[in-house]
Amino acid sequence: MKDFAIIGLSGYIAPRHIKAIKDTQSNLLAATDPHDNVGFLDSYYPNASFFTEYERFDRYMDKLQNASSGVDFVSVCSPNYLHDAHIKSALRWGADAICEKPLVLNPWNLDTLERLEKETGKRVWSILQLRLHPSIIALKEGIENSPASTIHEVDLTYITARGLWYYASWKGDVSKSGGIATNIGIHFFDMLTWIFGAVKSNTVQLHSHDRATGVLELEKANVRWFLSINSDTLPKEIKERGQTTYRSITVDKQEIEFSKGFTDLHTESYKQIIAGNGFGIEEARTSINIVHDIRNQKPTGLVADYHPLAALELSKHPFL
Repeated sequence: MKDFAIIGLSGYIAPRHIKAIKDTQSNLLAATDPHDNVGFLDSYYPNASFFTEYERFDRYMDKLQNASSGVDFVSVCSPNYLHDAHIKSALRWGADAICEKPLVLNPWNLDTLERLEKETGKRVWSILQLRLHPSIIALKEGIENSPASTIHEVDLTYITARGLWYYASWKGDVSKSGGIATNIGIHFFDMLTWIFGAVKSNTVQLHSHDRATGVLELEKANVRWFLSINSDTLPKEIKERGQTTYRSITVDKQEIEFSKGFTDLHTESYKQIIAGNGFGIEEARTSINIVHDIRNQKPTGLVADYHPLAALELSKHPFL
């Protein structure tokens, strides 16, 4: 049985981490979040110590470390811009860190974390759960078995409608979230580079606060991508069904079905991490570089190749 603490308990993703801790027969000793709407914890760990003030949580973690061996892992589910600081705290407490994507917002922060890993002997693990999805694993195996010279044509579309609350939250602040590509795209970029190889070029064509599109040239694929949090960009048939999310990946015009099988991927990630087989800093580096470059590029407009939805968006919103 491993001992855990968690930073950031009231957000969207934290319940998946709590379930993963429970599913791996581990124990939660402490948790912190500035908000106290964390009643779901009663169903899992009602006796876990909870703090709304990070300073008190920090003192408690020091107490645990001084009284015994502390905790084995600290799960970091806080806002993106705080990941770096909270990972460093976990290492200081003598624990491995398990962090949601992105590990950090800026690529150079990874170098500091690598140095701290060496100094403390502890590890930083990233949740890259799509690498554990059976359909994605099967796709990777198929690509690896195709002729080495083949360049595949890939379209990535991910639209997930967000309300006005989004822009009042930290997610709507680019300096805190990293923007739309970081918030909703980074796990797809990780998955695609894991399957199709290293980045040869990264072009952003259109980019606004709620949608972005561009082309990634990878070793084995040309990837046209389109990301949006605006419901207006949903395909007509999706709207008519009353759905607010549309996710699609096609490879050589063949749809890759991976909408099912997400339920237990965090649990599987935790199992692999506890066994020492998780994904570390270097595995996360490529996708962090990609979204950092997207965030800091000047869009080119629609030149050469582009995503099928991009021209439609430009016609509706020429300011993009």
